[in-house]
Amino acid sequence: MMADKEGLGGHDPLIGGQQTFQSLDNTIASVVQDQKRHSNKPWMATTFIAFIFVNILMVSVGWLVYQGIGIWGNNVPAGWAFDIINFVWWIGIGHAGTLISAILLLLRQQWRNSINRFSEAMTIFAVMCAAMFPLFHTGRPWVAFYWLLPYPNIMGVWPQFRSPLIWDVFAVSTYFTVSLVFWLVGLVPDFGTLRDRAEKVAMKRFWAILAMGWRGSQKHWHRYEQAYLILAGISTPLVLSVHSIVSLDFAVSIVPGWNTAVFPPYFVAGAVFAGFAMVLLLAIPIRAIYGLKDLITMRHIDWCAKIMLTTGLIVFFGYMLEVYYGWYSGEIPETRVMLWRFFGPYKYLYWLLILCNGVIPQLMWSPKARRHIPTVWFVCLVVSLGMWLERFVIIPMSLTINYLPASDRMYYPTLWDFGMFTGTIGFFVFMMFLFVRFLPTINMFEMKDLLHTLSHGKARKVAVGAKGGR
Repeated sequence: MMADKEGLGGHDPLIGGQQTFQSLDNTIASVVQDQKRHSNKPWMATTFIAFIFVNILMVSVGWLVYQGIGIWGNNVPAGWAFDIINFVWWIGIGHAGTLISAILLLLRQQWRNSINRFSEAMTIFAVMCAAMFPLFHTGRPWVAFYWLLPYPNIMGVWPQFRSPLIWDVFAVSTYFTVSLVFWLVGLVPDFGTLRDRAEKVAMKRFWAILAMGWRGSQKHWHRYEQAYLILAGISTPLVLSVHSIVSLDFAVSIVPGWNTAVFPPYFVAGAVFAGFAMVLLLAIPIRAIYGLKDLITMRHIDWCAKIMLTTGLIVFFGYMLEVYYGWYSGEIPETRVMLWRFFGPYKYLYWLLILCNGVIPQLMWSPKARRHIPTVWFVCLVVSLGMWLERFVIIPMSLTINYLPASDRMYYPTLWDFGMFTGTIGFFVFMMFLFVRFLPTINMFEMKDLLHTLSHGKARKVAVGAKGGR
């Protein structure tokens, strides 16, 4: 059974090379089970560097718990600073995983099969990084965090359910739970494959436990597909709701630059923009390290770049709307915020944001640029930086200048702010590379189903051509 060189209506194949079911299993499972086929040096070097930053994170968190959040640069009026910037940034990065896995599954988009497992893992680890910041922003999480949960207590004190901060807790915890279950359910058939391929008894038993009795019977596949579609249906509204709720933290306030109705769709588009940039930022080097270029092909990179371009245009339109709202409102505080962004002490960050998210992504209009790996990777890196700058522009730059000029105060992050932020980046990369090394990065059974579809499509084309010739 061979892969279709033309894919499904495109010039680049969805599966490259002369692939069979056996070769697909060998290519994907060998990353986990046969390390002799791959050099461990790139993986070891990256994981070691990431682990150094994990230690920086642990030191930063330990000192934070001991000293309190006074070690951060938070002040009055910039009470929401690096911690909330990073929270929103990490939540946004996690959105591409659910979109690729759930929405594209419901839309029957087969090009998702090579990257959905990878992006689902990215979602889980990104949400874990995001949750650290509001948790420690409470000051003493072991005292304060549980007050955000609606558990029965003898004092009859309940959370303020009209606060978007409470909605955040519900939305993010639900998003993490559903994404984790969705990811684990998708892994079950592949665990069964790894169990059957394992040679050592101990590893066979290990994969058998994770496979939970999977035998690939018709009954198992029927139940699996039912559960997978239900979870996809539950996950789909979460893509839109989670970052919309996060945006309401700002939109419901009266802070100049925040009080606007465009924030929910603007934030969702930005989240997908940042998420796809991170997917490509990690997928491109991993496909090169482990020889997955026949499974994550140029067609996948091209389509991810197109989605990134589309959502980037929506985000850039949101930037223009912010300027328009500030001018059209006729309110002095709103105008001050706009002028502060253009010409204030943080102006270089604002114009760098416009360059990163508005100008450089326009390279993706060119098909040649979308198929040039270094260019795509550079644009993804720039977009990731730009989306972080966007959160800096929205949060501290709006808080440092407010209704009362006497309360204006500059915000400067401290070394501990940078330590915790870079530490979460190290944690994210560390967890992703552990995932790549010890679990199947690409969905094996979905790739085999895609190969079956492509092969039958090719057979139908040949049959129709032969019939037409007669």
